[in-house]
Amino acid sequence: MDWIVAGALWLALINFVTFASFGFDKARARRGGRRVPEFDLLMMALLGGSPAAFAARMAFRHKTRKQPFSWRLCLIAALQVGALIGLLFV
Repeated sequence: MDWIVAGALWLALINFVTFASFGFDKARARRGGRRVPEFDLLMMALLGGSPAAFAARMAFRHKTRKQPFSWRLCLIAALQVGALIGLLFV
């Protein structure tokens, strides 16, 4: 049971950080400042922050037209859904 609580806390934290990072990156993009690397944004999604990544893209209208980024994010989400389905049936 402890791993469920730890997992839920991790998902809450990584999704918060992911959403905030997308917002920070959008603000920096508007001001012409140093950006958050796409690799870092995708890594946060891979580590469990994909729901926040999709929510942030809509909320900030950020990284919505970048095709390499978009398909990579969709691939990460598809892999996570597949893994979740696999875990549910094992």
